Amino acid sequence: MKPALLEVMRMNRICRMVLATCLGSFILVIFYFQSMLHPVMRRSPFGVDICCRKGSRSPLQELYSPTQPELSNTAVLHQMRRDQVTDTCRANSAMSRKRRVLTPNDLKHLVVDEDHELIYCYVPKVACTNWKRLMMVLTGRGKYSDPMEIPANEAHVSANLKTLNQYSIPEINHRLKSYLKFLFVREPFERLVSAYRNKFTQKYNTSFHKRYGTKIIKRQRKNATQEALRRGDDVKFEEFVAYLIDPHTQREEPFNEHWQTVYSLCHPCHIHYDLVGKYETLEEDSNYVLQLAGVGSYLKFPSYAKSTRTTDEMTTEFFQNISSEHQTQLYEVYKLDFLMFNYSVPSYLKLE
Repeated sequence: MKPALLEVMRMNRICRMVLATCLGSFILVIFYFQSMLHPVMRRSPFGVDICCRKGSRSPLQELYSPTQPELSNTAVLHQMRRDQVTDTCRANSAMSRKRRVLTPNDLKHLVVDEDHELIYCYVPKVACTNWKRLMMVLTGRGKYSDPMEIPANEAHVSANLKTLNQYSIPEINHRLKSYLKFLFVREPFERLVSAYRNKFTQKYNTSFHKRYGTKIIKRQRKNATQEALRRGDDVKFEEFVAYLIDPHTQREEPFNEHWQTVYSLCHPCHIHYDLVGKYETLEEDSNYVLQLAGVGSYLKFPSYAKSTRTTDEMTTEFFQNISSEHQTQLYEVYKLDFLMFNYSVPSYLKLE
């Protein structure tokens, strides 16, 4: 049975989450949302404009009022995912909406595709390299055709994609109202272990070793050698967790984007996302976005097996040596991500 169908069945069996009484009223932010449905200028795979011919529909129109019967069931699934986010924001309003009005800096993760009226909030360690590649194809006006021909390092060059913070406030508001907004999420602790493995166990990531590894070892390791303090390339997962839950860390500076929470990167309690894709149903959800954008006939999400991918079993092993006290504190840091995106408390956790 497909993971998406299992999710629908599970969510149909449970009542809508009401976790707490809403504390205080919602903050009215300037970047609020309302779907404004109108025709869209489309482009062919070769970058040639296809004008707004009669019957042409925007991604928002196709999402909320699908013309293709096979998309209707998927639309129901994504409505439930949207409801889950909304309910969690309401139930945890004091925590999730305590921030001030969003600033342009808060929008630097939202990549804009003008031609197909899409806004994608990228979350590191959730297939963001391949989605950035896709966005380069979509916005490249024929410069790129195969996303996998784009080198990974080129996909992360900020100048290759336009982000929402580069627009004026009226332009930002217009795009938030008119474009289809989507993001992809992953089981929070699996994503965290993936970030740790990539940034602290790979010898080539010297910049992370120098900036974060040396700091973590200095703060968390007793009797650290001078070599370890200088190189910062042998951080243990237990030390990484201790660093994340340390109040000093959270006062010092925001988390790095690779282990920052999704609600802090993409602000789903302030910005209404029309579609929440999941890592567990990555190809299916990604190709659904491409279908809504009208490019699904010639552009697909890159599919390839990666044997080094962090799995649930691997994540379980990493948490074996984490004390129940630290597990509980870490869960509190990522709790909203678990709740918003309908991830259960992992069975391997020993919460206090």
